[in-house]
Amino acid sequence: MSLVLTLVVGKKGDGTPDARPASAGTSAAPGPTEAPTGTPTDAPTDPYTEEASPSPSAPPEGYEARDDTEGFRIAVPKGWSRSTVDSSYGIAVVNYRSPDRAHRIQVYQVQEESPAASFELFLSDDTPKAAGFTPLGLQTLDDGEFTGSRLEYLADRIRGEPDVGTWHVYDERFVAADGNIYAVTVYGPDGDGREDELLLLNTALGWFCPPYTDCDAPPALY
Repeated sequence: MSLVLTLVVGKKGDGTPDARPASAGTSAAPGPTEAPTGTPTDAPTDPYTEEASPSPSAPPEGYEARDDTEGFRIAVPKGWSRSTVDSSYGIAVVNYRSPDRAHRIQVYQVQEESPAASFELFLSDDTPKAAGFTPLGLQTLDDGEFTGSRLEYLADRIRGEPDVGTWHVYDERFVAADGNIYAVTVYGPDGDGREDELLLLNTALGWFCPPYTDCDAPPALY
């Protein structure tokens, strides 16, 4: 059975606004295709630094802004653990997981010259996929100021993660304010609906600031 990717330009068809990384730039720079996997180098016991500095706005209820030890800022749900995996390119791969490990936010730096090129390689036959990989749609989010793409897909299993049934994944790759390309990927069970993964993604992206870059806090959109 052949699978067809739907290319959508602009915002999601469900009317949910697409979050943008704070102060996102437009220049591309080399930046891994598929998120590296392996044995975490940090035990998932919250080795992040202190909470982000106070700002004019705050993440939505239940979330907190974190200044990660890899240098970037992000917002994740309170009480989530953190672990890292070494990467051959850029920052370490950072994983934030819910206490039951049924949801994960992953952040890493992308090696390809653009988000579109990164997804082209990821979706090619040359790149191994998770078991049961089923693409649902690929959005091009370029608008003249922001450069990025978002892939939505399902998978039967995610290596190193518990069996939750079918996984639902949003994978967004974008050019950040420092000119480098990053990925923020959100995983969760498809069986409980897809809105929770979208909220996790939009909140993480709305508060993302790349390593060692001054970014304004995002407006209070929640």
